Amino acid sequence: MSRTRWRLGLGATALLVAAGLIPAPAHAEDVTDYAITVDPSARGAKIDDTMYGVFFEDINRAADGGLYAELVQNRSFEYSTDDNGSYTPLTSWTVDGTARVVNDDGRLNARNRNYLSLEAGSSVTNTGYNTGIRVEAGKKYDFSVWARADAGTALTVSLQDADGTLATAREVTVTQGGWARYKAVLTATRTSSAARLTVASSAAAALDMVSLFPRDTYRGEPNGLRKDLAEKIAALHPGFVRFPGGCLVNTGSMEDYSEASGFQRKRSYQWKDTIGPVETRATNANFWGYNQSYGLGYYEYFRLSEDIGAMPLPVVPALVTGCGQNRAVVDDALLKRHIQDTLDLIEFANGPASSTWGKVRARMGHPKPFHLTHIEVGNEENLPKEFFARFKEFRAAVRAKYPDIQVISNSGPDDSGTTFDTAWQLNRDAKVDMVDEHYYNSPQWFLQNNDRYDSYDRGGPKVFLGEYASQGNTFKNGLTEAAFMTGLERNADVVKLASYAPLFANEDYVQWRPDLIWFNNHASWNSANYEVQKLFMNNVGDRVVPSTATGTPSLLAPITGAVGLSTWATTAAYDDVRVTDADGRALLTDDFSSGAAQWTHTGGGTWSVQDGQYVQTDVNAENTMVSAGDPSWHDYDLKVKATKKAGKEGFLVAFGVKDTGNYYWWNIGGWNNTQTAVEQAVDGGKSTLISKAGSVETGRAYDIDVKVRGRQVTLYLDGQEWGGFTDDKPAEPFRQVVTKDQKTGDLILKVVNAQNSAARTAVDLGGAKVASRARVTTLAAAPDAVNSETSTAVAPVTSTFAGVAGKFSYTFPANSVTFLRIRQR
Repeated sequence: MSRTRWRLGLGATALLVAAGLIPAPAHAEDVTDYAITVDPSARGAKIDDTMYGVFFEDINRAADGGLYAELVQNRSFEYSTDDNGSYTPLTSWTVDGTARVVNDDGRLNARNRNYLSLEAGSSVTNTGYNTGIRVEAGKKYDFSVWARADAGTALTVSLQDADGTLATAREVTVTQGGWARYKAVLTATRTSSAARLTVASSAAAALDMVSLFPRDTYRGEPNGLRKDLAEKIAALHPGFVRFPGGCLVNTGSMEDYSEASGFQRKRSYQWKDTIGPVETRATNANFWGYNQSYGLGYYEYFRLSEDIGAMPLPVVPALVTGCGQNRAVVDDALLKRHIQDTLDLIEFANGPASSTWGKVRARMGHPKPFHLTHIEVGNEENLPKEFFARFKEFRAAVRAKYPDIQVISNSGPDDSGTTFDTAWQLNRDAKVDMVDEHYYNSPQWFLQNNDRYDSYDRGGPKVFLGEYASQGNTFKNGLTEAAFMTGLERNADVVKLASYAPLFANEDYVQWRPDLIWFNNHASWNSANYEVQKLFMNNVGDRVVPSTATGTPSLLAPITGAVGLSTWATTAAYDDVRVTDADGRALLTDDFSSGAAQWTHTGGGTWSVQDGQYVQTDVNAENTMVSAGDPSWHDYDLKVKATKKAGKEGFLVAFGVKDTGNYYWWNIGGWNNTQTAVEQAVDGGKSTLISKAGSVETGRAYDIDVKVRGRQVTLYLDGQEWGGFTDDKPAEPFRQVVTKDQKTGDLILKVVNAQNSAARTAVDLGGAKVASRARVTTLAAAPDAVNSETSTAVAPVTSTFAGVAGKFSYTFPANSVTFLRIRQR
């Protein structure tokens, strides 16, 4: 690839380095030369206002204990072992005196099954989330409770921490008779992140929906959102909000929450459960291992979308479960009910206030419609044919009644493989409007696949990239995602919507990482990935201006590395390992008759030689890697016999092993023994290179053969060729895209330099008449930099560059994302 060297004076980067605003290259010679050529006369893809958005799923306590501002945990005493094996109805509560949770006809309403029976002179105290309830000196907090007392009672409501009182206690008089809602206002006298809320009763009483809300919610709205978290979403200026999931949508029972269905407590997320007065909303188990109160429900999602100027994009269940459950529900009546629920949802969002469901919306405080235009059916279904049969019924019903609503399908949980290919073919054949793709891959994959959408059919379904991330929250992850995003923008005629996932993580309740925004009960902070997303989302432009760039000189060496054996939640036995070079000479032979001295244990689990086999015996251990051989080996054959003894999956046979974070492995019978794939690990992040459906039989010996030649790998199972791949795609670290802002006329030059050397770049604007000064925003940091509550290592730096011309030079710092907004004259 050509390299251009321009004679450079003191450029913008040198000025910024001198000012200490961005890191300087380690050595003056750590510079690579590039050229960018822009063609302003050519017409690139139009970029929609909705190009970038956010995806909210209640994972990592994103809702209760997160965005939903309620400070009391388990406020209606509905926690149960269905939510989490450690839960009881009194989880997060302590009792002083006598109290018990009751489920009988004295309840508040039929959908709120439990309530607390509190004896005279007793009290209950709530611990909130994280270290406790967060209160700030001088701020007001709205307390409310539903209560009844046969003889009336006085409730004393107080806030305190280990250092004493945090607010003047309030007395609430409960009148004799049935259930009623009572309120009080507490004003914090001190700031604390470890407060406790106590409710004491002078006489016997029944309590439910014990609530404490900060008065200062986002936009001051009742039943509102935590202000700092909502403001971080708003600061992105997202074009859409996808909600509520995710695995919440396509897992669990598809039945409703009623006596007829036995009050199912592990259900898919169904929108009608989540609207109306909060005390009538049905509780539910969360797929991620805790409870959902549904205080944050569909109405609140629609309201948030409207507040931040984003398009609402709800996802409804398709009656095919995924996320490891992989079951198709066969029940025509239930399918028809869910289809009708979807039509009712559209009416709830868009119908006049006089319509059945528009009236419900109006009663909740929003008589005007929410202007829903898109709806998604299903999420990551791993049974593409069963899913698509049901999807077509949903789409037909929506089109018949609401022809202007765009119905979105999906392509399963991965970026490639049998499920992906089958789903895409079904979507193409049916002329689906838009297909949702999801993938979580290594940073290397994102560098290698900038051109992923270059070859997509311009006349086929459009792409919604609904979930993606590069498996980490370091700046390196953000850099590689930024490099990939330049390809998304370049292909904005195909990729119409894109959202990073997940959005939120409460640091004390993490089920998934990486995440865009981190928080606890008193603070929140932006990840490096957030800063990248914000930079792109606030500088999108309206149309791509075609441009080209020279590439990074590189040579692709052969796949090199040692060999390895591993398991995942499985016990397995290996025998007769043989590695030979391309000429048949033995590099390694081991029948384990003399032990396993040639092998180094670098993973988990327990390995031992038993009956002449090398056996991993811990059925719960994950990634139990042992390796042998020379990391410099290349062009070899690896043969081994493998037998599954017990557990959830099959075998992991590794090759090209450099260290614990860099290797390839053939995952035979992975994903709960449903798929066989080759995965590549780069710096600990894995990507799937080839995948097929497949499983492993317990007790059967399999002959495994891996042939590595250069960068081509061929795999054989029991003597039959299973498949192969060629890993020859360069991980290009220098990427760019140019867009035009129609309102300002600015050309926005977006450059990603994801390497340890600066990029000295000759920029040719193709004859465009431009002002000499450009506004520059730069993200630059060490690749392993991570933002935290106490440290912001990755943050944007703004500056002015005065050297813009039709042709000019600019040195982009090592490990940086740089946007130049260039004013056209």
